[in-house]
Amino acid sequence: MAMMSDNISQDMPVVGRFAPSPTGPMHFGTLVAALGSYLMARQAGGTWRVRIEDLDPPRVVPGAADQMLFLLEALGLTWDGPVVCQSQRFERYREVLDLLRAKDLLFDCNCSRREVLASAPHRGEDGPVYPGTCRTGMRGRRAETAVRLRVANRTLSFVDVIFGPRTQNLETELGDFVLHRADGEFAYQLAVVVDDMDAGITQVVRGADLLASTPRQIYLYECLGAALPYYYHLPLALSASGEKLSKRDGPALIVTRENGAQLMWQVLRFLGQNPPDELRRSQPRELLDWALAHFSCGAVPAENRCFSPKP
Repeated sequence: MAMMSDNISQDMPVVGRFAPSPTGPMHFGTLVAALGSYLMARQAGGTWRVRIEDLDPPRVVPGAADQMLFLLEALGLTWDGPVVCQSQRFERYREVLDLLRAKDLLFDCNCSRREVLASAPHRGEDGPVYPGTCRTGMRGRRAETAVRLRVANRTLSFVDVIFGPRTQNLETELGDFVLHRADGEFAYQLAVVVDDMDAGITQVVRGADLLASTPRQIYLYECLGAALPYYYHLPLALSASGEKLSKRDGPALIVTRENGAQLMWQVLRFLGQNPPDELRRSQPRELLDWALAHFSCGAVPAENRCFSPKP
């Protein structure tokens, strides 16, 4: 059983990060992750880095990353060091894959999704559980091959600072997972761990939609012999129908220079904070100063919440 607190010292300097995907304009949910991660890192006297997660070229919207960076600066969310783009780190990801293969932790798999679905013992939280078909040699029918990480049959445990204790047996609940996809792209699980490890990230603050993938990332940290960060998963903003809000839910949720401070005020309320009403239409710097002095991680709700934009 692996506990996060066993692998990182409370005395380590805090290094946080914000890692958006440039698939469209910044929206309310993006701002939740940006503001939450910024405040937690800065309150601890730490650094705050920005990374652009542009691993999947077909989904990248031209100009979206630059617009996000412009808005962060306009809202006073200044970062430390250079902005890192995953699309410029492919050689590093290949290097780590080679290292894992040298440890006999990887294997090639040419199973199609249909074949995995047909042979899976049951459905897991993240889709069909991969049954290890190609562990001892490829047996699928697809011409293209993916690269999977061989997982252990044991329970991984960690404590999310907001959502509390979590456990998962990777073999029985997920199976060997992909690090390099059959289409030639690197998988998110590999890139996020390598990027956070190389940047010395000690505090991962992000949306609760990534909570289920955390055990995979912890296992990969272990395989690479690296210290784990602390994880803080923020509640997701849901529509009235219970679906995660996104830019498709209307212009009132899109962050602009004109409405950014007001949406920041709403983010603070959404995260369980109580900014004064008189700051609702204040300048971003004034609102940030209040938030840095008063933000309480303990007040952040450990559940996803419905949110309706208010004028």
